[in-house]
Amino acid sequence: MSARAIVLAAGKGTRMKSALPKVLHALCGRPMLWWVLEALRSAGVDDVVVVASPELDPQLAPFGVRTVVQQEQLGTGHAVKIALDALAPYNGCLIVAYGDMPLVDATIFEDVQAAVDPDAGTALALVTAVMPLPSAFGRIVRAHDGVARIVEAKDCTPDQLALEEMNAGIYAYDERALRAAIARVGNDNAQGEYYLTDTVELLIAAGRRVAPVPVADYRSVLGVNDRVELASAGAILNRRLCETHMRAGVTITDPATTYLEPGLVIAPDVTIRPNTVVCGATRIGEGTSIGPNSRLTDATIGARCDIRESVVTSSEVANDVKIGPFAHVRGGSRLGDDVRIGNFVELKNAHLAEGVKANHLTYLGDATVGARSNIGAGTITANFDGVRKNRTAVGADVKVGSNSVLVAPVTVGDGAVTGAGAVVNRDVPAGDKVAGVPARSIAKKPADT
Repeated sequence: MSARAIVLAAGKGTRMKSALPKVLHALCGRPMLWWVLEALRSAGVDDVVVVASPELDPQLAPFGVRTVVQQEQLGTGHAVKIALDALAPYNGCLIVAYGDMPLVDATIFEDVQAAVDPDAGTALALVTAVMPLPSAFGRIVRAHDGVARIVEAKDCTPDQLALEEMNAGIYAYDERALRAAIARVGNDNAQGEYYLTDTVELLIAAGRRVAPVPVADYRSVLGVNDRVELASAGAILNRRLCETHMRAGVTITDPATTYLEPGLVIAPDVTIRPNTVVCGATRIGEGTSIGPNSRLTDATIGARCDIRESVVTSSEVANDVKIGPFAHVRGGSRLGDDVRIGNFVELKNAHLAEGVKANHLTYLGDATVGARSNIGAGTITANFDGVRKNRTAVGADVKVGSNSVLVAPVTVGDGAVTGAGAVVNRDVPAGDKVAGVPARSIAKKPADT
């Protein structure tokens, strides 16, 4: 049975104590609402309408979903009704979910959708879970193999409060039956609100069956109401991500201190050590070791690399490269095979060919370094002249002495050598040797021999 979905996200989320709408708070690098939408899409539900508050609605454009604004929060039944009013009638299944339940996976949406069978009289299926007591969740009162009604915790008798099966808040309806029932939902209650759960008794009274769909682990249907619950949910999602990669052949020494995001590409036999963050569109090649205490963001890392106590951001690293400890590679840098980047070295928009070594205390910004060149400790490229950034070009097989300053724009030719402490502010020909402040050639001329 085909399905579409309404996601309820108009709640104020006051317990978050935040100017940011609750469903936009991030877990593992993605907004809470993203996780719900991703699970629906993975379950084959692409037609989604989000019920938003006036404050949230303008911020949902990047999600690529239709929205309906609930100007006044008059209850879940009211939210679903205004969404239905904005949609053309549909002969299929309608899932109703909440935008603050990021732990719900695609399997739950698939199972609840599959339980709806209008031909057999089942007009509604709802997800239930056995929750620890005491709990504020509504209790499921069963009749035979179906649901008789849902009783909110505040309305329960002592016997009903002892029930462990509770309403998780995820529903799948025969949409035609829902449209008929939602029109009869009233607000004759203390809060003056329209409750979606009232449709349960209305459907049963109309001779329709309501099917319970239990989940194995109640934690998968927990919502997020404050920042404590946000952190708890984030830890569960992060553990799921780690386990997915570990089962695919990645060694993660300590999942509790390894922080991942969705969409990473990590090859088999990669090792990730503790206190490491891997995020963005990062790709890591086979046999590479990352960490401890490292961060990769939008980085492409080749095979058999070793990155320790370092940060690599928006850069490309080829094979057999060693980085760290305490190095920072950023800003579109590209490192060739067998490059060595050591402690307290920073690269920004630097292109290093194969075999380059910069082992200590170096800044290479807006620079190109040829194959096998060695950059001495304390070397910097002075790439900013106060108006614009300029490039430094260092050729192949160059030896740059310790504490050299290469004042861009400048070119150092293949095989050249700079002395310790040299300030190079003019081009150095291939094979030349320069030293001093400013640097001058000290190579012996033919007449001097």
